[in-house]
Amino acid sequence: MKPLTIHTCKLTDEQASALLAALQARNWKPREVPYARFAFESDKTNIVYYESGKLVVQGKGTAEFVEFVLEPEILKEVKLGYETILNPDLLLPRIGVDESGKGDFFGPLSIAGVYVNESVINAWADIGIRDSKNISSDKKIAELAEKIRKTPGCVTDCVVIGNEAYNRLYTKMRSVNTLLAWGHARVIENLLGKRYQMNPPPVKAISDQFASSKSVIEKALMAQGKGLQLVQRHKAEEDIAVAAASILARDEFVKGLAKLEKQFEMKLPKGASAAVDAAAKKFVEERGAGELGKISKLHFRTALRAQGLPEPPKTEWRKR
Repeated sequence: MKPLTIHTCKLTDEQASALLAALQARNWKPREVPYARFAFESDKTNIVYYESGKLVVQGKGTAEFVEFVLEPEILKEVKLGYETILNPDLLLPRIGVDESGKGDFFGPLSIAGVYVNESVINAWADIGIRDSKNISSDKKIAELAEKIRKTPGCVTDCVVIGNEAYNRLYTKMRSVNTLLAWGHARVIENLLGKRYQMNPPPVKAISDQFASSKSVIEKALMAQGKGLQLVQRHKAEEDIAVAAASILARDEFVKGLAKLEKQFEMKLPKGASAAVDAAAKKFVEERGAGELGKISKLHFRTALRAQGLPEPPKTEWRKR
């Protein structure tokens, strides 16, 4: 496992004062850092406490400082290296599910699932598996996706819904959440069809809670999936299984978008923006509105703007 070289956490004002006193007592060298309440350095560690309350410890001496100063003297807790002992659930065999492309006008919707067990989680300890939204490089996404797929004991599945199929499903379901639930359920069912590869079997499946009711995915599950505990929560990507699924889903989305760019010989920007609007308008001008559904999600307002059609008034969202 690679040595810890950076650590971040939040401090209260009382904890920050105690840390300042501890650093001064140890004769650490103060330094100037923008937006920092205070900053110090030693021969192998830099410490910055920002106005926001965030503490950043960085350098070769990070692990030593956290273990022998920060945790026992300031935080009054011992966690470093004991995360799985303090929270054994982190090692439970489970399935994580996530999607990519939901907010992108161009390109498919991809939904991935990843089974992990203790050996898989340990194998990923130092390769940087995290929520794909925190990884800006498509190249890095592809590299991590390859490592995930090749990890012994890891089982994966991905359902990629191309634009024409997506538009047909949306027309039938009339709801992005219903469509997502259908896709998440299919991935879970597909993975459970590979249960013989999972040792031990998964005890639960975790996904982001994208609908107000948790029953949306449960209703879409078939026989195999209904026998599995389904956990839906906000910020599910904090779980390493869901984070891995988010990386695989993003990788498949990026590949799908690149394939469309090659097929139609034009740049298709990610997301939904002025650049996306311009590309959609250009596509319609060159190929006609009838082709737009082959590369995009037609329920987006971008599709109306690209065709010069009036947009319906926006309705204020209210929780029912």
